[in-house]
Amino acid sequence: MRFKAHILHLPPYKSPQLMRQQPQGITKLSSNENPLGPAPRAVAAMQQAAANLHRYPDAGSQALRAALARRFELAPEMVMCTNGSDEAVFLTCLAFLSPGDEAVMAHGSFISYYLRTLEMGATAVRVPLANYTHDLDAMTAAVTKHTRLLLVCNPNNPTGTASTAVQMQRLLERVPDDVLVVVDEAYVEFVDRPDYPDMLAELRAGRRNLLVLRTFAKIYGLAGVRLGYAFGHPDVIAYLDRARPTFNVNALAQAAGLAALEDDEHLHNSRTHAAACRPVFERELRALGLEPIPSQTNFVAVAVPGDDSDITAALLEHGFTVTPLGGWGIPGHIRISYGTHEENARFFQALRAVLG
Repeated sequence: MRFKAHILHLPPYKSPQLMRQQPQGITKLSSNENPLGPAPRAVAAMQQAAANLHRYPDAGSQALRAALARRFELAPEMVMCTNGSDEAVFLTCLAFLSPGDEAVMAHGSFISYYLRTLEMGATAVRVPLANYTHDLDAMTAAVTKHTRLLLVCNPNNPTGTASTAVQMQRLLERVPDDVLVVVDEAYVEFVDRPDYPDMLAELRAGRRNLLVLRTFAKIYGLAGVRLGYAFGHPDVIAYLDRARPTFNVNALAQAAGLAALEDDEHLHNSRTHAAACRPVFERELRALGLEPIPSQTNFVAVAVPGDDSDITAALLEHGFTVTPLGGWGIPGHIRISYGTHEENARFFQALRAVLG
């Protein structure tokens, strides 16, 4: 067998224990899932759609694309639906990267950007975070004639920080037109800071070298059905569509997405819950002598004493999974997803015991 070396030597994404479904007796605070569950309207729509599973889904997700276009005031040809936003990352790397090309990204951001770049045999140029946030000026300076992609996670996973409108505008003005800027906004619905950038306005104004990624996994609680979407210039979307597998979004996911877009009550409740959890986590973590990173998401990252993997293992013994960030380029930190209020209270008891 002739394996591709750049795939054979890829680092593992997650440890096996974090890839399993939630075991009995374990509270999972490691995957930034919605603790309120899936959007109820989406569940009802999937149950109804299940009667037609002998039929293939709409190969182009046309109804969902149209609904997303209406909601966000874009043309349908500026929308692409994917099997989770990670597929959008993969397709973008597949379509734009070849061996010898470069993709600029932060070191301490969503690790999929790094792995998908390596899968294409391209070079991942990783720029260190500045105060746990993308150093956009340094990332712009890292662009060379070999750069094809520049990826920004905003808000950033796993630190929860967000870049401002002024910072993003400066980046867009300085990046060459032939470099595609990919802005991953998986957690955009949780943001409450007033200076957050409006990337869709850039697309409405005709910007060509911009792709915005979003997902139904977080705010809508549909992580299990894998449904993401991308916004971009019609030329970019049409190009990516050539690389997209036929029937990449299954029928249940399409039905769930259409219904979730109408479930404003669940959207509101999910935002409200995350907003209520933020000050609780800040207060409780500081009471333990820890300093949480200010978050604009449904999770928080925090520096811990000792090895982050040891803390993670100890918390697992107390019934909780969290994410150690050493493998993400942020050693000595863990990421904690917000659970229900009851789960959060039990987690802080466990954390006290571990640190005590």
